[in-house]
Amino acid sequence: MDISVYRPGELSSADRAAWTSMQSKAHLQGSPELGNPFLSPEFALAVGRCRRGVRIAVVREGGEPAAFFPFQRTAAGVGRAIGLGVSDAQGVVHRPGFTWDARELLKACGLAVWEFDHLVEGQTAFAAEASGRYPSPVMDVDQGYAAYLAQLRERSPKFTKSTLAKERKLGRDHDGVRYVHDECDPAALRTLMGWKSAQYRRTGRSDRFAHEWITRLVEQLFHSRSEPFAGILSVLYAGGKPIAAHFGLRSERVLACWFPAYDPAFSKYSPGLVLHLRMAEAAAADGIAYLDLGRGQKEYKDSLKTRELTVSEGWVTRRHPVAFGHRARRAPVRALRNTVQARPELFEPADRLLKSMGKIRSGRR
Repeated sequence: MDISVYRPGELSSADRAAWTSMQSKAHLQGSPELGNPFLSPEFALAVGRCRRGVRIAVVREGGEPAAFFPFQRTAAGVGRAIGLGVSDAQGVVHRPGFTWDARELLKACGLAVWEFDHLVEGQTAFAAEASGRYPSPVMDVDQGYAAYLAQLRERSPKFTKSTLAKERKLGRDHDGVRYVHDECDPAALRTLMGWKSAQYRRTGRSDRFAHEWITRLVEQLFHSRSEPFAGILSVLYAGGKPIAAHFGLRSERVLACWFPAYDPAFSKYSPGLVLHLRMAEAAAADGIAYLDLGRGQKEYKDSLKTRELTVSEGWVTRRHPVAFGHRARRAPVRALRNTVQARPELFEPADRLLKSMGKIRSGRR
């Protein structure tokens, strides 16, 4: 393989265009998973502006780009999927029929190990090293919103009836209920991040927006507009103020759901669920094929989904002491987390404990 490794700012406009072209044609060539916005050059470049060690490997065949592999690395050669911890789709974006040797690619990139937790389907060379595979639910709207809603009524009739009834009650109880699919007001984004931070603390989870680089990344992506990539802030308003919001990323055919949150004062109306239905309706009208809800066990995802994709986690390693050391440190923690999340008898008490700790942290009893 002819492999060149670049810093994000060194990537040529021709290479960026080739990368985008591969993504836009992926669904026509049997690899729709490669069209995810987390696999786009825009996401890689944005992470590169917020994190050190971002690199992009370009594999060429006959002088033309055949594949793009964005990653992060340390000076010691520890590699991670780009944006690991916040990215919901990872892997190599490539043209049809392209195959690669995982260890040869890692060697060319100066990596002893490459860690991933949302590897998309079809990445045979990497998937062979996966330690686990997990569902990533999606909402299909390629046949239109009416078709999606009909499918939802068939799968989850009580849920659908209840959610639509709550939306109607919201409209009766509050004036000026409206939905903005692509809100451009930065104040609404700050409101969303404030809600999400409070939710993390309330439920005992780590506050992602306490990490300055994640806040910077989201703010940069909020202002990103290219063909066909964009950061999309969707907001549900009532009485002139936001009551639920979501920030995600869109490509030509995929809206990747990322950061949803709502005002707890309106919880009886299930504003987050109402928001997701409005998002599905607007996305269908905008030519989106599906909304990717992302990996993770959540009741609302099970209720809204029409099917599931599969993502994988694990490590690809070369025979190198750095690789052995990194895996020895990371594997036990990841295995424990996955065991707890997969077993209700463990997850439920752990979840209650986290929420109790969250109440203490929030100053509530």
